[in-house]
Amino acid sequence: MSGPYISGIAGLLKILHPDWSPAAVQSAIMTTATTQDNNKQQFLDASFTEATPFSYGAGHVQPNLAMDPGLVYYLTVNDYLNFLCALGYNKNVISLFSTNCTYACPKNAIILVNFNYPSITVPKLSGSIIVTRRVKNVGSPGTYQARVKTPQGVSVTIAPKSLKFINVGEEKSFKVKIKAKNASVTKDYVFGELIW
Repeated sequence: MSGPYISGIAGLLKILHPDWSPAAVQSAIMTTATTQDNNKQQFLDASFTEATPFSYGAGHVQPNLAMDPGLVYYLTVNDYLNFLCALGYNKNVISLFSTNCTYACPKNAIILVNFNYPSITVPKLSGSIIVTRRVKNVGSPGTYQARVKTPQGVSVTIAPKSLKFINVGEEKSFKVKIKAKNASVTKDYVFGELIW
């Protein structure tokens, strides 16, 4: 039943922010969601064990916070088309998703972990990887500090650790270095949080 609620919230956000893209609306909803219940405890799954993002997704939506998320992870139509190219779709299939007749897949396909989505997934992590993300300031000017809830068995480093925005609409990139501390971390999923 969450579909109608999310659609309604997305519609309200689009009325408040007509210049936001669908990706900005999605980002605002995801990054302001909570993973705690009304008693400020972690969500439990049907077995009464601590739930994971596989159970609750981004979390319980908080529309009032989504109206002013501060930062959003922004995607353009070309970002989505590049994503489809990286998945191996050909020009004929991609043309079904775009009215841009001049679009061509880049010669060097994007690395899927760098798709500018509000969550990060690294399948079969071994060793380390650096993931790049970019955010757009849709709130007041200010400085945002990175806070990380590190997944078990993994070290996470953010660079830079703070982002200073002077203008609305300003974009900044940051890098997330994710390193497995041992081989056992790759045998199962682990979850963490990055909050600005």
